[in-house]
Amino acid sequence: MSIRVENLSFAYKKDLILDDVSFDIGKDTLLCVLGKNGAGKSTLFKCMLGVLKAKKGNIFIDDISISKLSSKEISRKIAYIPQVHTPHFNYSVIDVVIMGMASKIGRFSVPKDEDYAKAMEILDYLNISDLAGRGYLDISGGERQLVLIARAMLQDAKILIMDEPTSNLDYGNQIRVMQKIQKLSKEGYIVILSTHNPQHSLIFCDKALILKNGKVLSYGDTKDTVKADVLKKIYKIDMDIKEVDGVQICMPVL
Repeated sequence: MSIRVENLSFAYKKDLILDDVSFDIGKDTLLCVLGKNGAGKSTLFKCMLGVLKAKKGNIFIDDISISKLSSKEISRKIAYIPQVHTPHFNYSVIDVVIMGMASKIGRFSVPKDEDYAKAMEILDYLNISDLAGRGYLDISGGERQLVLIARAMLQDAKILIMDEPTSNLDYGNQIRVMQKIQKLSKEGYIVILSTHNPQHSLIFCDKALILKNGKVLSYGDTKDTVKADVLKKIYKIDMDIKEVDGVQICMPVL
């Protein structure tokens, strides 16, 4: 499994949002996309999901252009995990996970017992099987994020795109969710996530893509890409990165 973005450009009317963006990654890889608000992160994800059509360039999944795939075919290959999901009805956790079956069953079909069994296996894998009968709106933000990951896993797509998965979580839940995401990336998934926390990229991610004004400012292995001078260019503050016990620590210079 691989995904390749090749010379991708996108514009809303005359406003160029993405400008000649290129990168490629294979399985067992966790890619972090960094950039300030308006850098083009969400637009990039929408193009990769086939929601937006590129002005120029292409996106390939296993060397097949997504322009040749239907929306259902794309959903079988790529699963999207939003940063916020608030349904109008307080579905049970297991039913929220089962919604990941939507791309695999017919419009008038219903999930089978084995589908629920697989959903429970995934919840157990994420250590949240005890939440199965709880209302989705009654659990914590960190638990909800893990439920959305479980829903994406049931979708059986091997590429996971996550839009700021830790943005609304407390520090402990941020680390727990990132640990689960990293584990998935080591077990055959391609995971692409956006974040405003460069420390997450330094601790958990294999590669980093840094966007500025819709262009690739830097791309490659995290340790070679997330540098103090690069972060200063996007965040407009002095930064320093120090190594402590083998871990790179990012901090502002005050």
